[in-house]
Amino acid sequence: MEIEKPKPQRLYQVWRGSNRFLFGGRLIFGPDVSSLFLSTFLIAGPALAFCIKISCIIRHRIRENKPALSWYSVMIVAIVLTMMDMFFLFLTSSRDPGIVPRNTRPPESDETVEMNTPSMEWVQGRTPHLKLPRTKDVIVNGHSVKVKFCDTCLLYRPPRASHCSICNNCVQRFDHHCPWLGQCIGIRNYRYFYMFISTSTILCIYVFSVSWINIVHEKDNVWKAITSDILSDFLIIYCFIAVWFVGGLSVFHLYLISTNQTTYENFRYRYDKKENPYNKGVIKNFQEVFFSKISPSLHDFRAFVQEDEVMVREPTDHNFMEDSSSSKEKIDIGSKCGENNGLTLPEILRSIECDEIEENLKHEEGDDGTDSNRLVSRVEQEPDKHAIEIDEEIVDYVKSDQTTASVQA
Repeated sequence: MEIEKPKPQRLYQVWRGSNRFLFGGRLIFGPDVSSLFLSTFLIAGPALAFCIKISCIIRHRIRENKPALSWYSVMIVAIVLTMMDMFFLFLTSSRDPGIVPRNTRPPESDETVEMNTPSMEWVQGRTPHLKLPRTKDVIVNGHSVKVKFCDTCLLYRPPRASHCSICNNCVQRFDHHCPWLGQCIGIRNYRYFYMFISTSTILCIYVFSVSWINIVHEKDNVWKAITSDILSDFLIIYCFIAVWFVGGLSVFHLYLISTNQTTYENFRYRYDKKENPYNKGVIKNFQEVFFSKISPSLHDFRAFVQEDEVMVREPTDHNFMEDSSSSKEKIDIGSKCGENNGLTLPEILRSIECDEIEENLKHEEGDDGTDSNRLVSRVEQEPDKHAIEIDEEIVDYVKSDQTTASVQA
């Protein structure tokens, strides 16, 4: 009977993070991608209402034989700004923000630290057989920077990277997780994120200004225009409130860009009290964000992969069998080693009263019990090799016993 081979799967199908993928892994979103629909509605809804208002003004002016060309240009500008805003919204929320590839196993022994420092915090939760320092120092632009070990991704995070608890990924140059976009903001989408919030700010100011001019234009009776034009009133109030949020966010990130900080670093490290190792000057900081080449993704989510085996960590300490364990238990362990190599321990030896033999040997050889543990120590040190030798000795013993019995018969 032939065993069916598992069908090959793409990386996005076995992805361990909390992301959601669309179009066969071509688009990657956060787990709270549903909030993206709300953000789209909050942008497109008022923009559509504004265009409807402008179209009504154009029809009214044409009906009265007044020039309406300027109002056409007003509508075109609004449509262009809205499309740009939606474009940057889509780019920010649907691309890899800079996810760091996670390890399937903890670092090798050459990365462990053997010394025991009381003041050092050790990582032993998921790696009980290794002692890994919680943090280690790396040099960045001549400055010592601490990087932390990630228990989930089993790696030391690169400088400026952090683990997002929502997406369950370590992200390069992690800024924050945006709940309005349902996506992490990192090294590969920060540029588009700033373009999104700045375009939203410009759009709010534009709609607010045009709506206000439209009401003030009725110089004869402004109050009547305010009470009769409900749509313009709504747009003025909505844009006035929204601009404080997106405008304030744009100004804040403008400051972060000029000083080469992330939101996470600004709230956590406070570089105003110590030197920022990433600050290259205002001009170079802006060039790094807006004019540098965006690094390629470290993942090909459409590539075929083999799903990683579930990691089962067993203690590697050779003292996992205590000295107080009985000889019966140790021989059982040796028999299991032999069975793994295709050999079985005879039933006659499985029923041996090992406790009595061990007690006699201790009286004869002393309290150390060296001879009684000699066989078991060989099994513990080299189980694969000595299990075979022990079973060969057992087979020879049984054969000789059978030969003696046949001769006596």
